[in-house]
Amino acid sequence: MNKLLILFIFASFILTSCKNSFSKKQTQTAMVTETKNSKESLTLAAVEKFNEAFNRHDVDAVMNAMTEDCIFENTNPQPDGTRLVGAVEVRAYWTKFFANNPDAFFEAEDVFASGDRCVVRWIYRKTKDGKPWHLRGVDVFKVRDGKVLEKLAYVKG
Repeated sequence: MNKLLILFIFASFILTSCKNSFSKKQTQTAMVTETKNSKESLTLAAVEKFNEAFNRHDVDAVMNAMTEDCIFENTNPQPDGTRLVGAVEVRAYWTKFFANNPDAFFEAEDVFASGDRCVVRWIYRKTKDGKPWHLRGVDVFKVRDGKVLEKLAYVKG
């Protein structure tokens, strides 16, 4: 009888230890998932803030959504585009872009994030030679501290 009681106590101890270990692992996994989702939420919010300012043609708000050491890679000239570094260069580009494209609008077709990275598949619409015109492409964003650090643009065709 004593052996059976000792075996029962030992089995209870093992089961309790396994349960505690499993519960601890679940808590750790939930914390990692929550942190990851939180980071992705911040990344998506930063890109959304940028895109909304862009579609309003609000250069100040666009630049407020970007870091001082931001990087923008344009799609022109082909094949590699132009790389602009720093808020001064990027601001000058957006100012000229909005002046030359007063009805420019980017429609997001698909947006997803992983950590501090975000991809936006878009349609760029504007009037060209008096007719509706569009172009499809993708932006790859990197976000730091709630602001866009990089915006790398790629187009189809």
